[in-house]
Amino acid sequence: MEEIARVYAEALFESAKEAGKLDAIKEQLDQFADAVDGDRELQLFLFSPYFSSSEKQDGLSKAIDGAEAELVNFLGLLAEKHRLPAIFRIRRRFDDLWAHENKRLEVTVTSAVELDPELVQRIGSEIERQTDQSVDLQSKVDGDILGGLVLQVGNKVLDASVRNRLEKLRKSVAAAA
Repeated sequence: MEEIARVYAEALFESAKEAGKLDAIKEQLDQFADAVDGDRELQLFLFSPYFSSSEKQDGLSKAIDGAEAELVNFLGLLAEKHRLPAIFRIRRRFDDLWAHENKRLEVTVTSAVELDPELVQRIGSEIERQTDQSVDLQSKVDGDILGGLVLQVGNKVLDASVRNRLEKLRKSVAAAA
């Protein structure tokens, strides 16, 4: 399913980019995926094998009135090929492509206690400087890490938490015993 999502997302991305509608299509795809995610009856209709492709295409054309033609055609193609259940994976992959194209990087700083906003901003600024990308910065508190920081930059994680250090120490003691 991941390979299918990748292929379809890349096709939509290239089509949107060529049409100069990348941001609009991203927003509309997000809205569509959110609507499907929040409506069980819509999921049953779109994902069910009991409804024909043409019924789904008709329903889609009525439901997404005013959307970009590229997205409408894309969703129609997904319905025709019985690929609508992959819409959430397609969205994630499309979002990744969009972020890469726009040099955006998601960063999450997790700490045991609330950090000074100035410190969080300095961390974000340093990551921007080192990666030459704009950072979408989020700060979270998780008392389970005990102390230190867990830094997630894109899909990479730097775990400098006390909990992680204690776990590594426990494993080395257990291995030595």
